[in-house]
Amino acid sequence: MPDLAELARAAVAAAGPGEAVEAYAERTVRTEVEARGGAVEGLTFAESRGLGVRLIVEGRLGYAWAADPSPEEVRATVARARENASLATPDEHHVLPEARPAEPIPELYRPEQASMPTERKVALALELERRTVSLDARVRKVEDVRYGDAVSEVAIVSTTGIDAAYERTDVWCVVVALAERDDETQTGFSFRVGRALPELDHEAVAAEAVERGARMLGARKPPTMRVPIVLDPFAGASFLGVLAGALTAEAVQKQRSLFAGLVGQAVGSPHVTLVDDGRLLAGPAASPFDDEGVPTARTELITRGTLNGFLHDTTTAHRGGTVSTGNARRAGYRSVPSVGISNLYLEPGEPSLGELLALADGGVLIQDVSGVHSGANPISGEFSVGATGLRISGGALGEPLREMTIASTIPEMLRAVTAVGSDLRFFTAVGTPSVLIGEMTVAGR
Repeated sequence: MPDLAELARAAVAAAGPGEAVEAYAERTVRTEVEARGGAVEGLTFAESRGLGVRLIVEGRLGYAWAADPSPEEVRATVARARENASLATPDEHHVLPEARPAEPIPELYRPEQASMPTERKVALALELERRTVSLDARVRKVEDVRYGDAVSEVAIVSTTGIDAAYERTDVWCVVVALAERDDETQTGFSFRVGRALPELDHEAVAAEAVERGARMLGARKPPTMRVPIVLDPFAGASFLGVLAGALTAEAVQKQRSLFAGLVGQAVGSPHVTLVDDGRLLAGPAASPFDDEGVPTARTELITRGTLNGFLHDTTTAHRGGTVSTGNARRAGYRSVPSVGISNLYLEPGEPSLGELLALADGGVLIQDVSGVHSGANPISGEFSVGATGLRISGGALGEPLREMTIASTIPEMLRAVTAVGSDLRFFTAVGTPSVLIGEMTVAGR
């Protein structure tokens, strides 16, 4: 069976005169184990292998893909992409990137993780559930416990000279614990990602989920108040996810970003430095190059509150008269690339969570928000979302609170950041530490 690079080279070799061709080949083996009630609730094993071809001729772009193709099927895929291009509208900004060397990141791939037997994965999921229901008498059931991992390989070859490949391993675990007292039930969530099992610290995941659920028992609706707010990493990541779309050049060029026209201006407090870094090994989306073969890099989007610029792929960069930041992303070999985040995170500061709580005395720690993506407008930045959390009293966490609403705008919230914690956590490709907001209205009863 030809390897991915050979299949991609076969596609590029089938290019005709005047055609720019890019082949993106991908293979992923994914395992996921769900545990509940001391037994395996589900065991999923999935493998996918395929190739996508992007063909550009006279500004017309065509795309076609094939699952697990032979060399003959690869050539037929190129022919389909050529046919699709003949039906497309010309666009001068449809171009492929020129070849640039990408520094490898060998730590992305862990052989010991790739060879882990399924029995060990099943045992870990069961152990994770046992741990979760043994830590607190109020937590005897789980809503969800799962362990998952993936071994992936990507190869990209193009007529512009790109010929690159890398391998990676990814692991993750999730716990949603159910805390119960009398007729009340509260959920607690925790999630970790890594490259190999030792990085997960699955016992800490169980303990965190239990704590987050149990401490919300007895929660009450608070009075409406305007107080300091601490967003913990779980809540902060939800807001950062809304920001992500507004910081792409595509959103700006389509006039769909609240940051359009603000480069060089202050959009946040001096405590806000927002970074996208595709080479950050601790970030789940790390890779030596993006999904069209451009080397990844660290891009400071906001530095001490000032907006520097936006994320680009090759198309948006060509349209904007600049260069790609290495931020082309795909959903897989079945899709064309478009601009997106890699590892987007708020740069951590020095204060611990305890120090932030001391600064926010009398305020509220927000541990969960709901409806951010439906309740936030990415163009105006306005949001109104539900929240749960705990009152901060004497620098410690106190009374649990629920049925709160927090409403503001993203720009106002960024300007109101008065401190950023040291506890950076990644949730998928978005990471944030705890964040202190000087003052915000919490609507309750």
